[in-house]
Amino acid sequence: MSLYGWNARVAAALMLPSHFAEVATRNAVSDALTAVYGARWPWNTTFEQSLPAPKGPAYNPQRDLLQTRKREHTTGKVIAELKFAFWQSMFTARHDVRVWDQQILTLFPNAAGKTAPQLRSRIYGDLEGIRKLRNRVAHHEPIFTRNLADDLARMLDLVELRSTATAQWVRAMEEVSTILTEQP
Repeated sequence: MSLYGWNARVAAALMLPSHFAEVATRNAVSDALTAVYGARWPWNTTFEQSLPAPKGPAYNPQRDLLQTRKREHTTGKVIAELKFAFWQSMFTARHDVRVWDQQILTLFPNAAGKTAPQLRSRIYGDLEGIRKLRNRVAHHEPIFTRNLADDLARMLDLVELRSTATAQWVRAMEEVSTILTEQP
């Protein structure tokens, strides 16, 4: 029972740093898309057509955008309502030429020593790990066998890539580090 309770506490605590990792990332993507497609990028046909639209049960970023912008009428609301997977899908090589090659190092200024493709790939991988963890947390599954310190570091590092001040603020608020020391 103590492990079950601890698992629930650490899962809840992980939502705070994952929240800021997602917000920092999606704001960077929105800034990049605004620079390329304009402030109303969700309604830009060229952008819409640049998104993959796989058939079947696979996640479909184009469909997600179309459905979201049907319900929401401002860019800010679209940003808030798009799925985490949408933001992750923006960090694929298909967007390098139009979006990332010229902007990613500016939007993530604390990524010293990385090329634009290396950084884009790294962010995609970080988001994949965060997405999988969040899915486990959302389904109330055990996460105690994961390396949760690495998961936390991934979230904080992602925020740090975008903003040192925001990362310091999140580090001051997060409780995961303390809860990890209390594992039964």
